[in-house]
Amino acid sequence: MTAALVVLLALAVVSSIFWGTRDVGVNTVWNYFTHADLPAMTEAVLDQRSVRTLWAGTIGAALALAGAGMQGVTRNPLGDPGILGVNAGAAFAVVVGISLLGINSSTGMAGLAFIGAGITSALVYGLASVGRDGATPVKLALMGAAISAGLGSLTSALILNFSNALDSLRKWQLGSVAGSSMEEFFPGVFLLIAGALIIGLGARSINNFALGDDMATALGENVMLKRFIIFIGITLLSGTATSMCGPIAFLGLMAPHALRALVGPDYRAIIPLSALFGAALLIVADTVGRVIMPPEEIQVGVTMVVIGVPVFIYLVRTKKAVEL
Repeated sequence: MTAALVVLLALAVVSSIFWGTRDVGVNTVWNYFTHADLPAMTEAVLDQRSVRTLWAGTIGAALALAGAGMQGVTRNPLGDPGILGVNAGAAFAVVVGISLLGINSSTGMAGLAFIGAGITSALVYGLASVGRDGATPVKLALMGAAISAGLGSLTSALILNFSNALDSLRKWQLGSVAGSSMEEFFPGVFLLIAGALIIGLGARSINNFALGDDMATALGENVMLKRFIIFIGITLLSGTATSMCGPIAFLGLMAPHALRALVGPDYRAIIPLSALFGAALLIVADTVGRVIMPPEEIQVGVTMVVIGVPVFIYLVRTKKAVEL
C-alpha cells in the first residue's frame, strides 16, 4: 500500500508540473530542473507550478493527518477538522480583521485565520471539558457544531454590513494555493511539522481510545491528557493549513476514511498513509482545477467540494459510516 501511494503521489506531482493552462513538454521540464537556459516566461510558469505543487502536497498531507487525528479522538469515522470550528473560527477572525481593523494583506489575513482557528479550537475543547466526564467524543462534536453555527451567523452578519469584507474574503474563503510563494511557506511549515509529530506519536494512544475510555485507562493511558495533546496537534495542522490557503473541505474526511477501508483500523498505518494520500489528492484536485476550464482556474477548495460531496453522501448512506 505504501509503494502504491508513493507512486500515486509521484504521478500527481508530475502531472501538476506538466499540465496547466499552458502545457509544457518533457524536454522543457528537463531543461528547467537541469538549470538550462529557458525563456523567461516558461521559467516563471514552471517556478510557480513547482511552488504550488509543494504547497498543495504539504497542505493536503496536513489536512489528512488532522482528519485522521480527529476521527481517532472523537471515535467518529465521519470526523473532520471542521468539526472543531476551525474553518468557522478562521473565517470569523478574517472578517473581523477586514471589516473592523482594515487588514487586507495576505500575511495579515493568514495571521488572523490562524489566531481565530486556535482560539475557537481552545474554546471548543474548554467548553466540552466541563463536567465530570471531561471532553468526551460526543461533547467535542456537539460543541464544535454549535460554535461553528454561531460563528457562521456572526460572520454572515458582518459581511452583510461591511461589503469590503466580502470582496476581500471571497478568494480566501474558497481555498486556493494559486499565487503561493516560498516566503510564505516556511513560517507555517514548522507548525505543520510540529502538529504532524504530535499526531504521529499519538497513534498508539488513538488506537487505545477506540476501545473506549475505560479500557484505554486500564491500558495505562491518561485519556484526558493524551486527548488534549492530540487535540493541540489537530489544531496546529488544520489551523495552520487554513491560514495558509483558506478552508478546504472534505479532504480531512475522505483520506483517512478511505485508508481505514483498505488497511484496517490501526492508526499506526492510517496516519502516515493518510498523509501520502492527502498530499496526492490535493495536488490532483489543484491540477484538475487548472485544466478543466482554461484559461480560467477553479480554486482547489471548489474542486475538493465537487469530489467530496458524493463521497460524503456515500459514507453517510453506508453502514460503515457509523462504525470505527
